[in-house]
Amino acid sequence: MAKRLGREVGVVGLGCWQLGSDWGQVDESDALAVLHGAVDTGVTFLDTADVYGDGRSETLVGRFLRERGDAQLTVATKMGRRLDQVPENYTRENFRAWNDRSRANLGVDTLDLVQLHCPPTAVYSRDEVYDALDELVADKRIAAYGVSVERVDEALTAIARPGVASVQIILNALRQKPLEQVLPAAAEAGVAIIARVPLASGLLSGRYTAATTFGADDHRTYNRHGEAFDVGETFAGVPFEVGLEAVERLRALVPAGATMAQFALRWIVDLPQVTVVIPGARNDEQARGNAAAADLAPLGEQVHAAVREVYDELVRPHVHDRW
Repeated sequence: MAKRLGREVGVVGLGCWQLGSDWGQVDESDALAVLHGAVDTGVTFLDTADVYGDGRSETLVGRFLRERGDAQLTVATKMGRRLDQVPENYTRENFRAWNDRSRANLGVDTLDLVQLHCPPTAVYSRDEVYDALDELVADKRIAAYGVSVERVDEALTAIARPGVASVQIILNALRQKPLEQVLPAAAEAGVAIIARVPLASGLLSGRYTAATTFGADDHRTYNRHGEAFDVGETFAGVPFEVGLEAVERLRALVPAGATMAQFALRWIVDLPQVTVVIPGARNDEQARGNAAAADLAPLGEQVHAAVREVYDELVRPHVHDRW
């Protein structure tokens, strides 16, 4: 357990972005089936945000919490992207308004964890931002706060702040830079690491080919070059064709009886500094398959070395110095 977070969570959680928007349509019954399937398989950490479907994801998670009142769940949400992305909008007043909305959507008095949602870099260095977050904790509006970041330097700036409980960062076999400094710094400080985009927007599921197309309302179509938000959120910033080539190389490393997706998740679970990894799922079967990755045997040093080699040869030149 990362001591600043102050709670135990299962190492495989559930990302709930796709329950709101940006991944094509997911209807309400499917969304609830995903949540039930994940929790039935031992997931205890759910990650959402106030802008996913303009509150739809939070509201569905809130409905699920009422249906599963007995489950010992930790729900993390995010705030900060309801207004223009300028540092001046990260104010005490806006925090309280966003906080009120998320508490209403989720149906709780105290939010377990609230993360600043990939704000402008300058926000991470502002004392008044952390003062306002500390106030939310003191008022019992939130139990803890963290940050979701795009860049390694943002993560390191946040980890140095004593009140930051968690850092959410893109981390997968195709995005390995956080292993160098962020993971060791977080472990030393007792800060939780939440690994997002663990399957590189599905690339690491091994199900895509050069002929695969995605819907017009799917960010894997409309954000492939960063048109709508940071391109690192889409295929982890790896050019699609490069990602496909890397996946073909990695496929040979998948242990018997495991899926490519489970292998990719197990690679992250093997990293001792990672608190929880948050794959998304569009249906009950995917949710259960992802959760089962925690039951795979550790991959071993030879496999990790082979994954590093694929990253260094194919992927590093495209992503390593950008974030």
